[in-house]
Amino acid sequence: MSLNGIPVEFIIFALTLLGVAVLHRHNLEIAVAGLIALVIFKMALGEDLATHFLHEAELVLNLLGLLLGFAILARHFELSGVPDWLPRFLPGGWMGGFSLLLMVAVLSTFLDNIAGAIIGGVVAGHVFKHKVSIGYLAAIVAASNAGGAGSVLGDTTTTMMWVAGIPARSVADAFLGGLVSVLFFGVIASVAQQRVHPLVKDPAASAAIDYGHLAVVGLMIAGTLVANVLLDFPAAGLWAALVFGHLIRKTPWREMLGAMKGSLFLISLVLAASLMPVQALPEPSAFSTFSLGLVSALFDNIPLTALALYQGGYDWGMLAYAVGFGGSMIWFGSSAGVAICNLYPKAKHTGLWLKEGWSIIVAYVLGFGAIYLTLGWHPDPFSVK
Repeated sequence: MSLNGIPVEFIIFALTLLGVAVLHRHNLEIAVAGLIALVIFKMALGEDLATHFLHEAELVLNLLGLLLGFAILARHFELSGVPDWLPRFLPGGWMGGFSLLLMVAVLSTFLDNIAGAIIGGVVAGHVFKHKVSIGYLAAIVAASNAGGAGSVLGDTTTTMMWVAGIPARSVADAFLGGLVSVLFFGVIASVAQQRVHPLVKDPAASAAIDYGHLAVVGLMIAGTLVANVLLDFPAAGLWAALVFGHLIRKTPWREMLGAMKGSLFLISLVLAASLMPVQALPEPSAFSTFSLGLVSALFDNIPLTALALYQGGYDWGMLAYAVGFGGSMIWFGSSAGVAICNLYPKAKHTGLWLKEGWSIIVAYVLGFGAIYLTLGWHPDPFSVK
């Protein structure tokens, strides 16, 4: 069913996203209402939603497990005392903030980008005395997505490509775009943050490393990596390590309460996006790939990647950059963005995210251009059969 050629599902989803952008203080309620409206509409058409949601169950459980688990990891990391000591190793001035963004990007090449963003957000809160601008928070998210876009371990979308059979070296082309983008938005965001509050290099005299909490952080990261490689389900390893880590240091379960609302919000959007009647993507080309990156800021990049894998014929490195980094342009465009907003609720302001994080949009264009002009468009006929 459509109105003026536009499927009704797209209209409902667009209204949901508009409501989230304008009434950001009620984002969960709006996202859930939009999902319910879509479910009712689909049921009225006689569609089998039970089978559909059963198919999405693994993705939802993994995403929920990661978001809640990494919220606990963030608290363990904070209690370890490392965020208080790290500033002494960072340069002074805006270069310190820039170095932190580079660190987040590097961490996200072998960690999940959610973990990279969470660690960056915790450290930023300490080195800037919790006076972190929304623009810099957006830059942390963008850095984590840029680093993860070229690694099969750094993002759910790239892991999907790897598991499907695309070589890791093909996805690695996205590193070029990620590097160019970080160099651009990283400098701008760091200079702006320095004006808001300068980086404080000297740790408190009482600062000390708690190696127990640090060991739990290490266990959780290791568990995530192992389960991602062996099971394609990183949340399982994360939670196994979390439970075992309780023997070393008491688990701060209360952190899940703060992360629950943002996690349910993202899951509602993911499920709503999965109900869209997207039967096929445009013909693969550099332009359509660039467009998918813009769409991924609004439309969950996981189903987009799945469709691209079934369609085939893409330049997979270019696509990995587009869908991986594109979601950085809006706070709810990526799971890393939602994770940061769990730590800093003030960042759930679409207008300020776009205003203060404008350099990320420009960086996306520059990074994509760097890949296209340097490496060219090399479509691969591979597709999932």
